[in-house]
Amino acid sequence: MEKMKLVLVGNGMAGVRALEELLKIAPDLYDITIFGAEPHPNYNRILLSPVLAGEQTLEQIVLNDWAWYQEHGITVHAGCTVNEVNRARRTVHASGKDGQAISVPYDRLILATGSNPFMLPIPGKDLDGVLAYRDIADTQAMIDAATQYRHAVVIGGGLLGLEAANGLMKRGMQVTVVHASEWLMERQLDPVAGQMLQKALQERGMQFLMQAQTQELLGNADGRVCAIRFKDGSEIPADLVVMAVGIRPNTALAESMRLHVNRGIVVNDTMQTTTDARIYAVGECAAHRGTAYGLVAPLFEQGKVLANHLAEFGIGRYLGSQTSTKLKVTGIDLFSAGDFMGGAGTEEIVMSDPGAGQYKKLVLKDDKLVGACLYGNTVDGSWYFKLLREGRSVAELRASLMFGESNLGDGGHAGQNQAAAMPDEAEVCGCNGVTKGTICKAIKEKGLFTVDEVRKHTKASASCGSCTGLVEQILMATVGGAYAAASAAKPVCSCTEHGHQALRDAIRANHLISKEEVFAFMEWKTPDGCPSCRPAINYYLISTWPKEALDDPQSRAINERSHANIQKDGTYSVVPRMWGGETSAAELRRIADVVDKYKIPGVKVTGGQRIDLLGVKKEDLQGVWNDIAMPCGHAYGKSLRTVKTCVGSEWCRFGTQDSSQLGRDLERALWRMYAPHKVKLAVSGCPRNCAESGIKDVGIIGVDSGWEIHIAGNGGIKTEVAHFFTKVKTAEEVMEVSGAFLQLYREEGWYLERTTHYVARVGLEHVKKKVLEDEANRQVLWARLQVVSQ
Repeated sequence: MEKMKLVLVGNGMAGVRALEELLKIAPDLYDITIFGAEPHPNYNRILLSPVLAGEQTLEQIVLNDWAWYQEHGITVHAGCTVNEVNRARRTVHASGKDGQAISVPYDRLILATGSNPFMLPIPGKDLDGVLAYRDIADTQAMIDAATQYRHAVVIGGGLLGLEAANGLMKRGMQVTVVHASEWLMERQLDPVAGQMLQKALQERGMQFLMQAQTQELLGNADGRVCAIRFKDGSEIPADLVVMAVGIRPNTALAESMRLHVNRGIVVNDTMQTTTDARIYAVGECAAHRGTAYGLVAPLFEQGKVLANHLAEFGIGRYLGSQTSTKLKVTGIDLFSAGDFMGGAGTEEIVMSDPGAGQYKKLVLKDDKLVGACLYGNTVDGSWYFKLLREGRSVAELRASLMFGESNLGDGGHAGQNQAAAMPDEAEVCGCNGVTKGTICKAIKEKGLFTVDEVRKHTKASASCGSCTGLVEQILMATVGGAYAAASAAKPVCSCTEHGHQALRDAIRANHLISKEEVFAFMEWKTPDGCPSCRPAINYYLISTWPKEALDDPQSRAINERSHANIQKDGTYSVVPRMWGGETSAAELRRIADVVDKYKIPGVKVTGGQRIDLLGVKKEDLQGVWNDIAMPCGHAYGKSLRTVKTCVGSEWCRFGTQDSSQLGRDLERALWRMYAPHKVKLAVSGCPRNCAESGIKDVGIIGVDSGWEIHIAGNGGIKTEVAHFFTKVKTAEEVMEVSGAFLQLYREEGWYLERTTHYVARVGLEHVKKKVLEDEANRQVLWARLQVVSQ
């Protein structure tokens, strides 16, 4: 039987999700053709903000790569614009990338043309440097602009505008957000939450002009925007202007086809257009019962209904969506749902702690929850949304309603985390409609242990990403204890049945100070251990009992014993230490003389801003170190590798803080520190982040009012973006907080465990509690580190 022909116009999230659902239930019913205006495969448009901020790459946000289309026999015309649809002949006509005409017949047609960004109709909107923020091309144009220009202005203080501003600021631009309303994100937040958000962003260096009306964009002689003029006559400089003032359904093609359009392409409950039953519309371009949705969750719900209808199952109706907004704006969690502004006949329960960055407002009417607005802590957002959708009375919950599901007064789940408290039917991922039960089932049946695996098998956290933290909690609640116990109990090596944690605990509890004592006390199977366990035992001894336990050189790898890194040809690499990446003419002369004297064949500048001498013979190592007369760079050891820096305010016109001096101070304070694994630091003097602080074990970024500290990043095989840890005002505070974190890692980390894996194992909250919340403990940790670093 010949397959029917299905054509999809639009290669975005909504349309392709409908096809994914269709292929699950009717994989052989249609020959499918897709037209996409962009020259890219289907990607997650929501994650363009992390790409702009440099936190992800374009490859990482692709949802379905080219192989997926091929695997499912889908014909794709990427970079092609559909310019006509002949409804009488049922054909789609498009212009290809090279101008060739393409004509494809259809039996069923899906319009998923999305929306267009709204551009303010003001003079100067067509100047170079004036952009919308909608797709990959816009994102790349902003990234390119950030390498050349200084001043950026974002018009619009909604979610998209703030994400654009944050990304440009991360790229090093000075950013001003212009917003017409009294507070930010007025559609998602009430005035209190909006003002708290503004204050937090201002502390990070973002500037704001509120209740400002843009009148005109001014250009220079080259035709590029150079300033913005407001209705009050004031002006501000602008090398780049990003308009993020809203979207409009893209209905131009539908209108040319004479389909019914009213606030979008009008569709019924099966997503069929009301004009032509063979034609469907889905996503932001569709208007259902007078509403065009712009959030991911409703669009995916529409896609599922559309797939059922195309599969000829005759089931499924889309009845509209009740929406909530759960977002993470530049690291700040926000949630709102329902009538959070309140009004006649409503009452409000409010908890506000601006100092702690916490705000919660619940709006009740007739003993039912009708609205919620959360700032800072959104873990109970899903529960509040469930109560709101169910419309049940909360009279009996009033005493504990503000404190969330995990603290119900009936003893239900007190003391447990949110994941453990949630019922299986609770929705975790609103975008994809994934429940806790679905996630738990996948974890248990498929043996999943990472968020990436859960995302792949369930699609939870695969869209906007706001539920990622909750998915992590569910993962840990389902297998975390057993997984952590299994990891801790896993033998260090074949010489013993004991795991790393048991080894650490025994050394501390029993004051063991030599490997011989460890072997005897823990009944080691092999009397002298092996190359796997001896370095671990040696590290645990000297980190637990510094100045008492003696470092055993023979329990170190050859690289550490030789203060050089053995290469594949048997020669060695020597890297002298340069404090904060700085050197002098005298040091450079000594290095050059050593290269000549010992006929060293290779000299290279490393990624850590050091000079690497490659090809040193083993017999020359001692002479090389004597003649260089510089400290060892430990480029091979389980220790501090480098503190990478930019030139900061000392030299750079963009620098806000003296990163060079802080980098030198940090490296001098930490360079003798041994650790479970290599440790890398970076200090950037401004948010341009030239030192790549966002992927270091400790990354420090200078802002106008002080320093941001980020921890547990990793630029290795699998790049891990560092967690924002805290913000401090002085370099002395940076030293203490950074040092205390590293000492906690030294004392609690397992041998060969990087900081990113250590923090993932013990939890970021554990680290914050020990370092940030307990000032006395922080000072003790910092003092202990200074003892071992001297």
